[in-house]
Amino acid sequence: MKRLPFPLAGPRRRLLVSTRTLMRLGAILCAFWALGGCAFQPFAGPLLPQGAQNDGMTVHDDGSVVYQLDRFEVTLRPVTDDELNRNFAAASVGETSSTNAYTFGDTQFPGLDSTRQRFTVFHAAVKNYSYPKVRVDPVRTVLVAGNGRKYRSLSLAQMQNYYRAYAIGYRGNEYSRLRERLDLLRRTMLTDDVVFSGQESEGYLVFPILHDDVTDLRLVLEDVVIRFDYLGEPSESLKLAYAFDRQTGRLYADGSRVVTHDPEDR
Repeated sequence: MKRLPFPLAGPRRRLLVSTRTLMRLGAILCAFWALGGCAFQPFAGPLLPQGAQNDGMTVHDDGSVVYQLDRFEVTLRPVTDDELNRNFAAASVGETSSTNAYTFGDTQFPGLDSTRQRFTVFHAAVKNYSYPKVRVDPVRTVLVAGNGRKYRSLSLAQMQNYYRAYAIGYRGNEYSRLRERLDLLRRTMLTDDVVFSGQESEGYLVFPILHDDVTDLRLVLEDVVIRFDYLGEPSESLKLAYAFDRQTGRLYADGSRVVTHDPEDR
């Protein structure tokens, strides 16, 4: 009879048995938890502008908030994944092969909710009909949640690093999809280009996905330059804060929802 080179005996055997016992006990507890109707998945509704904004700001029916100083305007609006998929319809099909750089496209996920959010996205528009030139720096933009969490905006370089992990090598289908995603980002993300008098600029601001416990937040533009000196250096700038809120709650296995925070209750 052939002996095992390392027979399981003593402490090692007791450790193996205890590990298996814990795994079985954990599976039984999970089953009771699910059958008892206690299993839930957090859900969050779309971001909506708060009614109370800072001076000079107006809330519009389309969900945008407009800051206006004479004939200079900076407009911000939260954008849902559904809207982004409609805006880039051709890039939003093919499930895991979709090339919409802002969403997961039409990919279906397992769980109580088959959708997943990839990023937090805002559409920004700048209109300059008052100053010789202005500049909004998207890198100096931050989301500040009411519970203290902060989310810095993602630059084009950071988005490139995020998607390069999906490309294996520098050829083939995955690399081709990488190039399509990066091309879409270059064309549509907000840049820090100067906006001269009589010009307009627009693009997307991208942030990491929000945590489940985030309800109200402020989007802060930390560096909006409206005047430059004779050397072309900024001489006057603004710091703008836009207020938003969203509904949060719990989604249960039977399809029922329990709202734990509702902006309308404020």
